[in-house]
Amino acid sequence: MTHTTEPDEGTHTREDGRGVDAEHTKAEHTKAGHTKAAHTKKGRHGKGLHRRKFLGGMAGVGLAAVGAAGATFSLLTEGTRNKAAAATTADGTLVIPDLLEGTTSDGTTNFTLATQTGTTNVLSGVSSTTSGYNQSFLGPTMKWTKGDTVALNITNNLTEETTVHFHGAHVPPKMDGGPQNAFAAGATWEPTFEVMDEAKTLWYHPHALGTTAKQAVHGLAGMIIVEDDSDTSAALPSDYGVDDIPLIFQCLAVDSAGDIKYDQSGYLTSGLSFPVLVNGTNVDDTTLGFSATKTRNRFRALNASPADIITIQRSDGGTLTQIATEQGYLTEAAEVTSIRLVAGSRAEFVMDVTADVTLQVVITTGWIRGGSGTFDFLTVSAGGTDTPDDLPSTLNTIDRYDTSDFTARTITLSNTGATMKINGSAGTTMASMAMISTTLGAKEIWTITNASQLEHSFHLHDVPYQLISINGEAPTGVDLGWRDTYEVVGGGTIVIAMEFTDFADDTYMYMLHCHLLQHEDEGMMASLMVTES
Repeated sequence: MTHTTEPDEGTHTREDGRGVDAEHTKAEHTKAGHTKAAHTKKGRHGKGLHRRKFLGGMAGVGLAAVGAAGATFSLLTEGTRNKAAAATTADGTLVIPDLLEGTTSDGTTNFTLATQTGTTNVLSGVSSTTSGYNQSFLGPTMKWTKGDTVALNITNNLTEETTVHFHGAHVPPKMDGGPQNAFAAGATWEPTFEVMDEAKTLWYHPHALGTTAKQAVHGLAGMIIVEDDSDTSAALPSDYGVDDIPLIFQCLAVDSAGDIKYDQSGYLTSGLSFPVLVNGTNVDDTTLGFSATKTRNRFRALNASPADIITIQRSDGGTLTQIATEQGYLTEAAEVTSIRLVAGSRAEFVMDVTADVTLQVVITTGWIRGGSGTFDFLTVSAGGTDTPDDLPSTLNTIDRYDTSDFTARTITLSNTGATMKINGSAGTTMASMAMISTTLGAKEIWTITNASQLEHSFHLHDVPYQLISINGEAPTGVDLGWRDTYEVVGGGTIVIAMEFTDFADDTYMYMLHCHLLQHEDEGMMASLMVTES
C-alpha cells in the first residue's frame, strides 16, 4: 500500500461564485421539440418522433484541449454513427424491474441474489452473451428500510470472482463489497448490516479488481430503494411500478455480432453500435410508453453506463421537479430543465402528468469513444384523475459545513498513457494503491484535481459529501445536495467535504475512484482506511 496522501497543512476557506454544472449541461445538449459479521405494467405505447442529433467529438472533455492527453485518448468520432436497431418489448411498454421480495425472520430481512449468465437481444435480432442477478440481464430492485437489519445471500455463478458493492450505502467496510470482499466462482457471500441511510436511491454492481467494467456492461447492475418514515417520504409517490418508477440507463458498445465491449481495445473496434438501453430495452429507435394511473409520478434515474454521460429533459422544453440527488432529498424541490448524470450518478424527480409528456435522454461520450445523440425514450400518458397536494415546502434539512477547521487533503487524478492514477499510483492491485488514512469522527475537505484532460466521475465510498466548489465557483441549486459521485472535467477541480462516522476497521478499507469503469480498472482507484481515533 503506497501512503501518498497525508493531510495538507492549514485550513481551507469556502470559495464564492456561481456553480458551473448547469452551464456545462446547457452547452452540451440540444432540445428536440450496528452490525453483524459477514460470511465467506402495463402501459400504452406512445411512439414519438425521434430526432437523432449527433453531438460530435468534444462532448464530455475538459477545460483544456483534449489533445493534451495524448493521441491514445483523443476522442474519436465517426462521420456517421452506426444505427442500433431497437430490441424492444412486444407492446412497446416500459419494463419495470422485478421487486425482490425479502423474507423477514427474527427482525432481519433476508434477500437472495445469484449472478448468472444468459443471452439478451441488446440489438434487435442479435443475441448477446450477458449476465444478471437472478436473471439473464440486470437485476431486481431491492427495497431497504432505515433501521432494519438486512442480510443478503449472494451466490457467484460466474466463472470468475466477483463482488457486490452497495453503491452509496453507509455500511461497514467489511460489508461494502469492495475488492477485499471478492468471492470466487461457486462461492456465496453473506453480508449483514443495519440500514443507516435515510430515503434515497442506491444501486448494486460488481467491484472486483480489473473486472468491474467487464461484468457491469454485461448486465450486473440493479437498483436499491431506501425508504424511511419521514414526513417527506410520506408525501411523495412510493407505489413501486405504479407511481414510483425506476429508470436504469445504459449506453453500451456492441459489435454487429452482439459482442459487448468493455475496454479500450474493444471500444476502438470498427463498426460498433452504441445502443441506449432503459431498464434493459434498446430505445435508439423506439419511444417506450408508460400509462400513468396517478397524476404525480416519481422517477428514479440511474446512469449505469460504463462511461457515457446522460442528460434527461422533456421534449417540449418543460421543467422537471428534482427532489433528490444521490444521497437523499434536496432541501426543497427544484424546477430544472435538465438533469445531468455522469457514470454512477442518480437523481429523483417528479412530474404532475395532466397531459402526455415525452422524456428525452441526451448521450455524450465521457471516454475515448462512445454514444452521442438525443433520444425520445419514454412517453408518459396522462391517466390520473386525482389532484395531488402541493409538495412539502421543505424536503430536507442540510446543514452546510463550516470547513474552517476541517483537515485538508489534495487528491490528484492523472494518467500516463492508458494507465490511470490517483496521487501518482495506479491501483490495479491492493498493494499498489495509494491509501488515504483517516480516523473515526474526522472532518475533512478534499481538493480533487484532474491533472489530465480526460473526463472523470469521482466516487467516494462510505459517507456522503458536500460540494464546496466546482472549478473555483460555489455550488448552487441541486449541487447543494448530498453527493457520492460527481463530475471532474479535464483540467478541472472540485472541492468536497465530508465527516467519517460510525464505522472503523484496521483490516478492511473503503475505496475512492473514478466511476468511468474503464478508468477504475486501469488503475484510478485508491483505498480509504478509517480507524479508531
